[in-house]
Amino acid sequence: MLRSFQQRPWLSVAVWVLIIAAIVAAPSVLPVFRLNLLGRFLSLAIVALGIDLIWGFTGLLSLGQGIFFALGGYAAAMFLQLKSSAEFPNGIPEFFSLYGVKQLPLFWEPFRSPIFTLIAIWLIPAVLAAVLGNLVFRNRIKGVYFSILTQAALLVFFNFFNGQQKLINGTNGLKTDVTVLFGMLELGSPEMQRGFFWLTAVVVILVWLFLRWVVRGRFGNVLIAIRDDEPRLRFAGYNPTLFKTIVFAIAGGLAGIGGALYTVQSGIVSPQFMTVPFSIEMVIWVAVGGRGTLVGAILGSVFIMYAKSLVSEALPETWLFIQGGLFILVVTALPEGVIGWFRGEGPRNLMSRVGFSRPISTYPQLEVDGNEEVQP
Repeated sequence: MLRSFQQRPWLSVAVWVLIIAAIVAAPSVLPVFRLNLLGRFLSLAIVALGIDLIWGFTGLLSLGQGIFFALGGYAAAMFLQLKSSAEFPNGIPEFFSLYGVKQLPLFWEPFRSPIFTLIAIWLIPAVLAAVLGNLVFRNRIKGVYFSILTQAALLVFFNFFNGQQKLINGTNGLKTDVTVLFGMLELGSPEMQRGFFWLTAVVVILVWLFLRWVVRGRFGNVLIAIRDDEPRLRFAGYNPTLFKTIVFAIAGGLAGIGGALYTVQSGIVSPQFMTVPFSIEMVIWVAVGGRGTLVGAILGSVFIMYAKSLVSEALPETWLFIQGGLFILVVTALPEGVIGWFRGEGPRNLMSRVGFSRPISTYPQLEVDGNEEVQP
């Protein structure tokens, strides 16, 4: 797939021209509500890029990325809650009074600092991913067992966060849309939402460039070797556990960044970010866009979520059936995803089926006259 793509550099250029053109034109064309949705979907694309790194390149199918996504969102929301609670008694968020809490829990205190919050948004999910990943990978757990373990961890975190009413408002989550930043603008104002849209778009491009650098060269070759033949790589003297832990930590950190950007644009974070269907939906974005392509993760997440939004507005009860059918179609007919189909022989095979096949040359044609002899 990669060789096919390198022979068609125009495809990557064309895709990125379309993406950048759409981003630049969006604020002028879309109303604020739709622009806000696009900003949220771009933040989800950051999560999808991390999943593509661990699944598409390393062969690790994680069904628990919602953990790290929610942690990044909670880190951002805790800072914003403290920012907007200065006028409340004791300077603590209002929801604490509903449960009789009069003193801010100790673990909230560091989030008064914007610098600490910016670091915690990606560092806490990355460290947690590294710890969990190392515990799993050192025991050589992989394949479907790894997927089951990540989903089990997701359920544990969901139930834990869901029950912490006195610490993080439990199932109600933390709201952020009324927080005032820079002394004049609420987080939910149209001006701030346009700013967060541009910020998210820039972060998506920077993350793509970073991951493009990661998967190229020797490090990327090791990741592909882990995916295709881990025992042979281990026999060659490499330690797959270290590499898998690193990429799982990177994916966790990216999920945290995406969760923070999603939270400031949606106005709330809750344990619903840790539900199993949502984490499975993240995998579907990558599968539809194309595993191991990076840009496919971006396109898959944005287009599927936009389709979900439009279909849910018109026919809210049909989206789950459409999503399930789309996933079945991709698995059976487009196993490499849409971008993988374009990078491979998909367009050529399609043209041949409708009667535009090109003659395939195998060996040079040998024309021999009747009086000539063919030399061996």
